[in-house]
Order: sequence, then C-alpha cells, then structure tokens
Amino acid sequence: MSANTKNMIFILTTVVTGLIAGLFYAYSCSVNPGLARLKDAEYLSAMQAINSAILNPVFFLTFMGTLILLPISTWLQYKAGGNSNAYFLLLVASLIYIIGVFGVTIIGNVPLNDLLAKADLKSMSIEELLTLRSKFEKPWLFYHQIRTISVVISFILTIIALFYRTKIE
Repeated sequence: MSANTKNMIFILTTVVTGLIAGLFYAYSCSVNPGLARLKDAEYLSAMQAINSAILNPVFFLTFMGTLILLPISTWLQYKAGGNSNAYFLLLVASLIYIIGVFGVTIIGNVPLNDLLAKADLKSMSIEELLTLRSKFEKPWLFYHQIRTISVVISFILTIIALFYRTKIE
C-alpha cells in the first residue's frame, strides 16, 4: 500500500469521524430539544420517522466507515511508528468509538428504536402513548448522550493524532 493511500485512509478516517460527531452533536443540541417540546403522539411519530429516515446509505457509510477506518488507521500508525503518541491516540479513539458509540448504539438505542418501530401509534390511547414515551425517551437520550460524548472525544483524539502522526511510508 502506497504512502498516499495510507494518508488518504487517515484523512478519510478523520472526516467520517467528524461527520458522525457533528451529526450526533447537532441532534443533541437541536433535534432532541425540539422533539422534547412535542406532545406524546407527535414526539413518538416524529421519532419513528427520523429512525426510519436515518437508515440510509450515507449514514451507514459514515457510521460503519468510522467503525472500520479508525482501527485500520490505528494499525497503519502502529506499523509506521510503533508506540508513538499518534498510535496511542488512535487506539484510544478506536476503543471509545467501538464501545461508546457502536456498542451503546447496538445495546441501547437500537432495541429502543425497535420497540418504537413496532408501536401502532394510531391505535394507542393517550395513556399508552405516555407509557411508551416514558419507556423510550429518557433511556434513548441517555444512550445518545454517551454516544455523542464518545464520538466527539474520538474525533478530538483523531485530530490531535494528526499533530503527533508519524509519516506513513
């Protein structure tokens, strides 16, 4: 693999990590507060629509791309510079993303999204809607905050690794 290819992988890693960090951050400071203002049926319906809409190729490429590219960049940095600062920063960024973003999504957010997707909101009473929202909203927000903090930290560590990075030849 050429040095240019390796450098492009590292740049792409940084970009996709930043895109996911930006998405989760924007969601935390705009979408979630906006949704919180909705009535139960509106909130649940909006979340169903958002959860369905986000399952698209662009999201999957960035979300899964980060999951794949961070460890690859870490390995390439290890091979180029051994136990360098950049390697350790990328290793920590990878572990935080794998556990704090991907793991939390799979264990926390996805089951809640599945619960919500199965709900026939139009046939539910006001009390049932309230119950569903209470089962969904606070846990989902908790998991989302973990993901947001994790991916922002991963992104920051990846950027800092740029400054310490050993040139990959």
